[in-house]
Amino acid sequence: MSALAHYARLWLACARYSVVRTMMFRGDFIMWSLVELFWMGVNLAVIGVVYQHTDSIAGWGPWEMTLIVGTSMLVQRLLMGLFWTNLFEMGRNVRSGHFDFFLAQPGNPLFMVSTRKLDLDGFLNVPVAVAVIAYAAHRIGLDPTPAVIGAYALLVLLGLAIHYATLLIFISLVFWIQSARGIEGGYFGFNEFSRLPREALKGVAAVVMVYALPLVIVSNFPARTLIHGIEPLNIAWLAAAAALWLTVAVTVFNRGLRRYASASS
Repeated sequence: MSALAHYARLWLACARYSVVRTMMFRGDFIMWSLVELFWMGVNLAVIGVVYQHTDSIAGWGPWEMTLIVGTSMLVQRLLMGLFWTNLFEMGRNVRSGHFDFFLAQPGNPLFMVSTRKLDLDGFLNVPVAVAVIAYAAHRIGLDPTPAVIGAYALLVLLGLAIHYATLLIFISLVFWIQSARGIEGGYFGFNEFSRLPREALKGVAAVVMVYALPLVIVSNFPARTLIHGIEPLNIAWLAAAAALWLTVAVTVFNRGLRRYASASS
């Protein structure tokens, strides 16, 4: 319990630092918050354009699709707020040698690397994503029970863990290749698949995006839970995927960390 309290204090200290730093640059905060909001609006506008020409995509109507896109945006905003900047700064710090700073911190290096900063502009749009999800559910006519809402929240957190793990794996490659250039754009490209219904993917795309790199089920399973109720198999599937990817990510990071330590010595 003392270790948990120690890391909670470290996280709160980092959170306070992030808030103070953000308030020093309010203009940047407002601008990036509006940029995030704009892109969320673009994603929703695309749904309206597509459904002017069709009634359903793989059996999903416009508001069901909005539910998927809203869930994808929620997971992405949480990822941006909690981990995105931290992990990409890790890549730059490894190349520059400033990563030594984290090795001297009073905590596990992975924890310190992952939680040093919070991006408040990402968090600011979390309520917007939740509002999109709630409105889509209302238009569909859903009335989820507290248990279903709890299962939805659990699946969103599991999806966040998968996104964090896959991003950590990609960024940890910097220990070997000395450059993370292009990873950000590539990751956003892969994330576009999370806005599609699982049923719309066939062949190789389904194997890669549903099983090998399960970004599609990260948004599909929570949306299906709100629509169809709790499906234990889906929860077990997403939990197993999250555990697997987190294990791989921590292993890759630790191996890279040993390589970095040996190189700097």
